[in-house]
Amino acid sequence: MKEKTIKFRDPVVERVVDKFVGRSDVGYEKYGVTLDKDPSEMLEWLNHLQEELMDAVLYLQKAKEKHEASSSKE
Repeated sequence: MKEKTIKFRDPVVERVVDKFVGRSDVGYEKYGVTLDKDPSEMLEWLNHLQEELMDAVLYLQKAKEKHEASSSKE
């Protein structure tokens, strides 16, 4: 495992990087390989991406609805 020291000027960027590292750890625990060594075919990658983006749209819609509902109560 490679280690790197990074100086962050933006704490938001630091939190995002921490999340990327955490996701990488989860993926390694689940699949036993790093993303770099994953033998999946291109179509599998595209299917995974499509599913993730579809989920993202659902989360976005729910967040908008919650925001609109809380804004209308004010």
